[in-house]
Amino acid sequence: MREGRLTDEFRARTKKFAAFIIRFYVQLPKERDEVQVCARQMLRSGTSVAAHAREAARAHSEAEFISKLGGALQEADETQLWLELLREECGIDCSLTTPIEQEADELIAIFTTIIRRTGGSRKWNFNFQLSKSLLFNFQLSNSLLFLNEHCHRS
Repeated sequence: MREGRLTDEFRARTKKFAAFIIRFYVQLPKERDEVQVCARQMLRSGTSVAAHAREAARAHSEAEFISKLGGALQEADETQLWLELLREECGIDCSLTTPIEQEADELIAIFTTIIRRTGGSRKWNFNFQLSKSLLFNFQLSNSLLFLNEHCHRS
């Protein structure tokens, strides 16, 4: 079944990711300041992935859909950063972070594919304001290259 532009199954997957993040956060030792800081950031960005996916599902336009998915992509990537820091700098066991990092990798790949396919599904006629807005929403180099290609279409 579909809820808006995304399947219920995919929305449930992003919600499950947020639930994993919450459970992981609760298990972390918070006696050390650096763990507290990284863990809170991971909690915020990790749960935002599902929120952005829900917003994207209800988007009123293709541009809004892409923008919301771009936000989910950024939050998933940021979550990976905090997980890496927890593992590499705070000494959190990789057996705890690896499954979540793998799911974040998969979500990033899915978001990237959806964004590319949606953006490539029709000719883009960017005006300056829309082009500028989309460039701010996609900060990954692959997305910027993608937008650059489509901005030059006639």
